[in-house]
Amino acid sequence: MLPRDLYRNNPEKVRAMLAARRTDADLDRLIEADRAWRRLLTEVEQLKAERNAGSKAVGALFKEGRREEAEAKKAELGEIGNRIKELDARAKELEAEVERLELTIPNLFDPSVPLGADESANRVERTWGEPPAFRFTPKAHWDLGPALGIIDFERAAKIAGARFAVLRGAGAALERALISYMLDLHTREHGYTEILPPYMVNAASLYGTGQLPKFADDLFKIEGRDLYLIPTAEVPVTNLHRDETLDEKNLPVRLCAFTPCFRAEAGSYGKDVRGLIRQHQFHKVELVQLAHPERSWERHEELTRHAEAVLQGLGLAYRVVTLSSGDLGFSSAKTYDLEVWLPGQGRYREISSCSNFLDFQARRAGLRFKPSDGGKMRFLHTLNGSGLAIGRTLVAVLENYQQADGSVVIPEPLRPYLHGRELIAPGDAGRPPAP
Repeated sequence: MLPRDLYRNNPEKVRAMLAARRTDADLDRLIEADRAWRRLLTEVEQLKAERNAGSKAVGALFKEGRREEAEAKKAELGEIGNRIKELDARAKELEAEVERLELTIPNLFDPSVPLGADESANRVERTWGEPPAFRFTPKAHWDLGPALGIIDFERAAKIAGARFAVLRGAGAALERALISYMLDLHTREHGYTEILPPYMVNAASLYGTGQLPKFADDLFKIEGRDLYLIPTAEVPVTNLHRDETLDEKNLPVRLCAFTPCFRAEAGSYGKDVRGLIRQHQFHKVELVQLAHPERSWERHEELTRHAEAVLQGLGLAYRVVTLSSGDLGFSSAKTYDLEVWLPGQGRYREISSCSNFLDFQARRAGLRFKPSDGGKMRFLHTLNGSGLAIGRTLVAVLENYQQADGSVVIPEPLRPYLHGRELIAPGDAGRPPAP
């Protein structure tokens, strides 16, 4: 969340941000409720001071034998006490409203973020690699996978419904190979510590990273329990140190995790209804950093390069895009999207979002650090990014490495994880590789 002195002292800055983000958050009501709450607190303190002074006066009157005056003053103090109770109750209501409204205000975005209403204003920063040239018309993965016998959408729909898929044989093995490749790259070469977190989290964790209250409709809630299926490993991993104070000497904290992710996709009706791009359940390797505030922009570039390294290792052409103010996530101050080239669809598609949240999540989650010089505790900066989304990477491998006969070449870095398999061909996709 934003610091309170920002909307108290500079509401126009917050108002301009809300307009640029195209959000309907009610800043005016937040300011009004906050002012009313603070006025009540002041009034309550004044009444308490009056009651304390009156109590001393009552004691003095009793000592002086002026009992009638003392009883009258005592009754007057009783009325003040009742008034304090009334105002305290109202103050608590307003405080709760302020806290609720604060959670609906998105983060301020960095000045380097392009202004714009939606993704059309996103800015391409750089590209890497050349999209492959085919002497045939490349197929989309939703045709390639079923033809190879490695993706089954029909049986997935039978057992679970729309937006699910079953991976079979070499398809399942390829997904597992991608997971292992990414985890090994990030832990062995990029210095991340691997985490295997719970796949369910409580509401406090989702408030901490900003999924609640705004994105409640996109979450799968466990009925009757304070538990939700995780939408991304960002939630449990960032919350590992919730309400803790870390030592500056241990920064940055670099963590990565492979998890399944579960999303209701409530706002995506009619979008990406074919294939693996937008599923209710998918796998992802997530990168999280907890950083010193003065180094977080440097860490943002670093984390983005770590995600790019996966695409480069697999030889997949991609571009890096800075999201515009209208396309930016609720908690993010700046986001780079990595968009991989998908020849079967003839376009770039997002495969990772790498974001710097500054202290926005840290304020919600109580993530602090103690400076080495013994100074005042400060909020950490949090960052995360997909390193990468597994299903979309599988899509990119299938579409970019397809051959004219319908087979798919396995990228070299993945072959050790597939016992040397070099090709997925029609007719043998479900068989184990030759010894």
